Amino acid sequence: MSRLTSKERARLRSQAHPLKPILQVGSEGVSDAFTTSLEEAFNTRELLKVKVLDTSDLTPREAADAVGAGVEGVEVVQVIGRTLVLHRPLPEDDAGRGR
Repeated sequence: MSRLTSKERARLRSQAHPLKPILQVGSEGVSDAFTTSLEEAFNTRELLKVKVLDTSDLTPREAADAVGAGVEGVEVVQVIGRTLVLHRPLPEDDAGRGR
C-alpha cells in the first residue's frame, strides 16, 4: 500500500467535500458486516465518507485506525469531526469503468 503525499491528500479532500457519508459506524463498531459493506462500496468508487455515530464506542480516530487495519488497501485521507474520508484505488482492470 502506497502512502499518500500531501498533494494527493489535499486533492482527495477537495474531491470528497461534496460527498455525503454512505456508511455509518454504530454501536457494533467496525464489525464484519460493516467491513463487507465497505468492501462492496469500494467496488464502485475510490473515495467515500463514513460517519461515526454518537452511539459508537469508538472515537472517530479509533474507527479510522480500525478501518485502515481491517480493510486491505484503504487509506484514511481525513478525520474531521465524526466523519472519515477513505480512499482505495480501483483495481487496474476496473480503472477505465465509469464511477
